[in-house]
Amino acid sequence: MDKKMTANTCIRRKDTKERNFHPHVLEQRKHRRKTFLYLMLSVLTIGSLEIGGCGKAAEKESPPVSADEQDKNMDDKNAVKAVDFDHELDDYQPLKKEYNFYLTYKVIHPWWDAVAMGIEDAAKQYEEEGIIINYEYLAPKEASAQDQVQRLNDAAMRGFDVIGVDVADIGVVTPVINSLLQEGQKVMTFSSSDAAKEDGCNRIAYVGNTHNYKDGASLTEELCEKLGYQGKVAILIGTKGAPCHEDRAQGARDVIAQYPEMEIVETAYDDDKVEESYRYAKTFLADHEDLDGFICCNMSNPVGTARAVIEAGREDEVVIVGMDHDQEALRYLKNGVIYALGVQDCYSIGFDTVQVAVKIADGCMPGELYPEKTEEMTTIVYQDGAAAMLQTLYGVID
Repeated sequence: MDKKMTANTCIRRKDTKERNFHPHVLEQRKHRRKTFLYLMLSVLTIGSLEIGGCGKAAEKESPPVSADEQDKNMDDKNAVKAVDFDHELDDYQPLKKEYNFYLTYKVIHPWWDAVAMGIEDAAKQYEEEGIIINYEYLAPKEASAQDQVQRLNDAAMRGFDVIGVDVADIGVVTPVINSLLQEGQKVMTFSSSDAAKEDGCNRIAYVGNTHNYKDGASLTEELCEKLGYQGKVAILIGTKGAPCHEDRAQGARDVIAQYPEMEIVETAYDDDKVEESYRYAKTFLADHEDLDGFICCNMSNPVGTARAVIEAGREDEVVIVGMDHDQEALRYLKNGVIYALGVQDCYSIGFDTVQVAVKIADGCMPGELYPEKTEEMTTIVYQDGAAAMLQTLYGVID
């Protein structure tokens, strides 16, 4: 291909033995396998105690579980369920033996590395059935709707079976999607940002988060409750025009508006960059000595915000809620610096995107075989579930 491969993009072709992945993706896989083995050993150990031939161990009564322990166990279970790695292909029989997909997303970022894991695992399962999934999974280093438009137009000239896009800006990208569809291209949306029918977009289907507004509202409700429904807060959004970030921010605004003693004193776009969110958070904390909380609408800004709050020595005063599964953010959650994180199931997004793309390539329209919108879940994880989340995603057991 003409474009230079960026750090965390990947190209998969039948004649490509080496898969080009960011080290973060490979590390996640290694940890996931290690965690699986660890959990299996735990299950076997527990099983040997419960069903072994010696009756005394089996008859021994377990000590009563306190209400706090029950709550913690429930938080751990919810955290483990937040990302579903247990996927198998459905019963649909593809019509071809080889497919070519082009998938582009907003910006190079570890969040999309997690989506890539699901994409690659689906491709491997198809390969085991004798079906080759070739795909290009590419993004710019800086979020840009114009760059995305160029990528879509370039892909349309290269004969892909399906083009998939995580929409950078509905207003800019929708006309291009509609134009490509009129030209006979098969275009879907995926990941966290859709351009839906109600937006005037004719894309065939969407796989991903269908409830970004609700995610923003739910996290903000948690923050308000923690603050006793009074206080001053700041919102860090992410990429201007990105549907997922904008929808979460709107959900946050609408919840804050319900409570007369809650006030939004600052709002900023940090371009989904840790450094920018840190800079904004540091400024807001300096400008507002009475700032009570932050609502973070993407995966980067909880990290930057937490760093700024710790640096200011205000981690016991300022409540932070935000999105997703960054390892540093999960550690801050575990230590109580971050109050709550909404973790999206990125792996399922990637896996299901490939399955839907195969059906679209075969000419199947949304209906019986797959829905127009495949909804993937978001789970709010709290401090008590952080360790389980770190173990599930990164193999961190401490």
